[in-house]
Amino acid sequence: MEITAPTILEIGALLLAAAAAGWAARRVHLPAVVGYLAVGLAVSPFTPGFVADPQQLQLLADIGVILLLFEVGIEIDVRTLRREQRALVWAAAFQTVVTTVLGMGVGLVAGIGLLAGAVLGLAVAFSSSVVVINIIRSRRRATDRPTELALLGWSILQDVTGIVLAGILVAAIGADSRPWYVTVFGLAVFIGLALLAAWVLPRVLRVVHSDKDLFLVVTVGAGLAIAGLGGLVFHIPMALAAFIAGLAISESHEAAEARRRILPFRDLFAILFFVAVGSLINPSRLLEALPWLAAVLALLVFGKVAVIYVLARYLRLNANLPQLAIGLGQIGEFSFVLASVGLAAGVIDPILYTAILAAVALSIAVSTVAVRYVRRPAPA
Repeated sequence: MEITAPTILEIGALLLAAAAAGWAARRVHLPAVVGYLAVGLAVSPFTPGFVADPQQLQLLADIGVILLLFEVGIEIDVRTLRREQRALVWAAAFQTVVTTVLGMGVGLVAGIGLLAGAVLGLAVAFSSSVVVINIIRSRRRATDRPTELALLGWSILQDVTGIVLAGILVAAIGADSRPWYVTVFGLAVFIGLALLAAWVLPRVLRVVHSDKDLFLVVTVGAGLAIAGLGGLVFHIPMALAAFIAGLAISESHEAAEARRRILPFRDLFAILFFVAVGSLINPSRLLEALPWLAAVLALLVFGKVAVIYVLARYLRLNANLPQLAIGLGQIGEFSFVLASVGLAAGVIDPILYTAILAAVALSIAVSTVAVRYVRRPAPA
């Protein structure tokens, strides 16, 4: 017991510090996520004072992002989106592709190559599901129901399109260590296994439905096991594998119940995920990363926010269009996963990685606050 006591104490202290920082951030009208990132920065190895165990923090962050994207996958009802928000289906997909292509253009102009540019562009193309949900559920929210539906639908469809592009990109990144077709074949086999799980898991959940504890254990265990299998056997990023697994079971009757019961765990580990992201920001590299940070933010504004606004205006969406564009104008959880894969493979360097992490923090703070002050124009 004495051996694990420091670990338990550290996790408890981090959660309490994150809660205090999140509360303080909300008191000054900032999103709680900013407080979580600040705690991560405070306990990182790059700042003086207490340093959290990076391996422990990484493990908890991995579990958090796996459960987060597993739940996001479960939440997606593609048939309903296609029926009720048909215009969003192609618009969100088009925006994700356009932002990725513009990132590739930045990569060519900056001399880092198409592959690094694609990592940058796709990282910017994703929005944060956690932030979007916080925007539409916040006590200070200024969004109306049509705008909230558009925000949620657009971010979900970004995830769906982005996951397809990420699969292609991961195959390209892995081409140096193994043939690209091996990666593609592994992804295809994994999707087949996820579909098999989509047939088996709802039936198991149906059997244990009356036992709340077993239902929860099976749901969480299945998400973690499928994600781990994807990473260990098929060399797929675990967050990507978890999203595919969640998407596969999203059409079952048990999906809504599974999502409801997993939410508290997702929220808890999501806090630790953002703390982990903050702990990876190296302030000593920020000055060197400033040109890249400016480039990432410019791509975010002109290659994503502006594109969303133009597309939404063209489609005459029933929403507050500036609010929709600004509400989606931040970089998401999967962007961090994708950037980490790129860094580990040597596709992007630590300076660009630092710039992307800094852009995550800045964009979340700015978009969450700015969206409250953009009102729907009065009818003429």
